[in-house]
Amino acid sequence: MSKPAAASKPLDRSKNPSPGRPKDLTKRAAILEAAKQLFTLHGYDGVSMDQIANEAGVSKLTVYSHFGDKDALFMEAIRVKCEEQMPADLFPADLKGPLRVQLTRIAQAFFALITSDEALSMHRMMLTQSSDMRVRQMFWQAGPQRVQEAFNEFLQARMAAGELVVPDIARAPSQFFCLLKGQLHMQMVSGLCARPGKREIDAHIDATVDLFLRAHEPR
Repeated sequence: MSKPAAASKPLDRSKNPSPGRPKDLTKRAAILEAAKQLFTLHGYDGVSMDQIANEAGVSKLTVYSHFGDKDALFMEAIRVKCEEQMPADLFPADLKGPLRVQLTRIAQAFFALITSDEALSMHRMMLTQSSDMRVRQMFWQAGPQRVQEAFNEFLQARMAAGELVVPDIARAPSQFFCLLKGQLHMQMVSGLCARPGKREIDAHIDATVDLFLRAHEPR
């Protein structure tokens, strides 16, 4: 989940459907589930709103009523997928629990997310099938950027408590997550290896957390 080299202007996808009667949350959940599955299998360009509506068992009008347009639905599907495996309580600001334990929990959740079949499939499509930089930008903002921002806030809270010294707080989140990805993630994306066993994953995560803490421990 490394950040693109060139920064681009953020996309404004904050618009909400027009006000009216309360939305059916069951239908909304079905639409999101269908979107997550279809976008993962076929990419952004390979999926239509008609397909999502059919898969969710609702009308296309209902899909638009809940999400406004395809871009907004794509970004929400990515955001929800990330939050399912990396919820907000992974990044507590109240400093509960030892720092190493918290970092390990974050690392475990992140590694599980990026090595899931859905994430690997989406990553491959981002690299090969989609030539539209706008789609890649939407993916970045809805997923990796949100995770990095949450981790940044977590690190700042730990710095304020005197548990960490992070000279470059802007770079630290991407450095931590890139260390976690390592060469193993690229090998999996390339189909060169399968997901490793728990012992190897635990050893990789422990080594990454140790390295990060040694680099930023108070002296």
